[in-house]
Amino acid sequence: MNSVFNKLRNLDAYPKINEDFYSRTFAGGIVTVVSAAVMLFLFLSELRLYLYTVTESKLLVDTSRGETLHINVSTAVLYICAFDVTFPAVRCSMLSLDTRDISGEQHFDIRHNITKKRIDASGNVVEVKKEGLGAPKIERPLQKHGGRLGHDEEYCGSCFGAEESDDHCCNSCEEVRDAYKKRGWGMTNADLIDQCKREGYVQKVKDEEGEGCNIHGSLELSKVAGNFHFATGKSFLHSAIFLADLLALQDSHFNISHTVNKLSFGNHYPGLVNPLDGVKWVQGPTPGIYQYFIKVVPTIYTDIRGRVTNSNQYSVTEHFTSSEQGAIPGVFFIYDISPIKVTFKEEHISFLHFLTNICAIIGGIFTIAGIVDASIYYGQRTIKRKREIGKYR
Repeated sequence: MNSVFNKLRNLDAYPKINEDFYSRTFAGGIVTVVSAAVMLFLFLSELRLYLYTVTESKLLVDTSRGETLHINVSTAVLYICAFDVTFPAVRCSMLSLDTRDISGEQHFDIRHNITKKRIDASGNVVEVKKEGLGAPKIERPLQKHGGRLGHDEEYCGSCFGAEESDDHCCNSCEEVRDAYKKRGWGMTNADLIDQCKREGYVQKVKDEEGEGCNIHGSLELSKVAGNFHFATGKSFLHSAIFLADLLALQDSHFNISHTVNKLSFGNHYPGLVNPLDGVKWVQGPTPGIYQYFIKVVPTIYTDIRGRVTNSNQYSVTEHFTSSEQGAIPGVFFIYDISPIKVTFKEEHISFLHFLTNICAIIGGIFTIAGIVDASIYYGQRTIKRKREIGKYR
C-alpha cells in the first residue's frame, strides 16, 4: 500500500511549499483584494445570467387546419377575444359590425358578445347598450297585417310587405328592419312604420345626434383570409353586393375618425407587441373607407414552467379610399394568415455551462493576478538591485 501511495504522491501537480519560504508583500495583498473583488463581481453576473430566462425562437411551417382565429380589440391587455374601438363622430344607432371571409362565410350586424357605449363630445359615457342596434321588443302585439281580427284570435304586427309567410309577425321596429334586410330592402322612412313610431325609434336616433360610439366585444373567425369591418348603418347583402341601410344615408356627412384602443389576435404573452394598440386616425374633409391590411403570424409561447400560450403576432399597413371613388364609409380590418408559425420557448442556461463559466472566471482571474503580482515583485527587486550597485537613477 505504501508503494501505491508513493506513486500517487508523485502524480501531485500541486507541490506544497513550506510556509517558511513564503515572502508576503504589500503589493501582493492589493492584487489579492482586487482580484477577489473582480471574481465576486463576475460570479454574481454569471449567477444572474443563469437565473435569468432566455427566449429561444424558431420558425416552422404552420400545418394546423380547421382552427378558429380569436380577434381581440380591448383596453385590457389580458382580455381574450375582446375588442374596443371608439368612433367619436358616429352614433351607436348607425354603427354595425360585419364579417366576411374567402370561404364564403359572412355575418351582418353582429350582436353576440358586443357592447356599445354612447359617448358625448367630451368622451363621457351616456349609455351602455349590451344589445345591438334598435329598440327593445314590444311584448304587446299590434294589429295583424293591417286588419283587425276577432277577440279570440292573436294579434301580431305587420312586416309591411316583407313577411316570409302569412304567420310571420313583426312586433318591433327591429323585427321590421330585419325583415326588410332579408328582402334586401332599405327602410327609407321609419316614421311610416307603426312599430318604429310607437317605440320612438326615429326620435331615439335623433337624440344621439352629435354623439359618438365606443364598441367592444369578441369575435371568433375561421382561420382563413377575410375581413371584419365597422359600417356606418346596418349592412345587408343584395345581389352579392354590400349596401348600406338607406336610413343611415339620411346623414349628409360621415366622419369615420376612430381610435383603436386595443387590437390583438389571440391570447397575450410576455413581450407581445400589437402595432395597432392606441392608433388614432382623424378623417379629412372627404369621407370614405379606411382599410387596415393585416398579416397574421401564428405564434406559440412556452414559458419556463412549460405552460403553452397559443396566440398570434401581426404586421399592418393602412390605406384610405375616398367616397368619391364609390366607397361606402367604414373601417375595414382585412387580414391574411401567414403559412409560417413562430415558436418562443423560455429556457435557463444549463448548469454545466454555468459551472464551466465559474471555473473559467476563478482560474483566469487567479492566473492573471499571479502574473501581475510576479511582475510587480520581480520588477521591484530588479530596481532595488540596480539602486544598490548604482546603475539606476
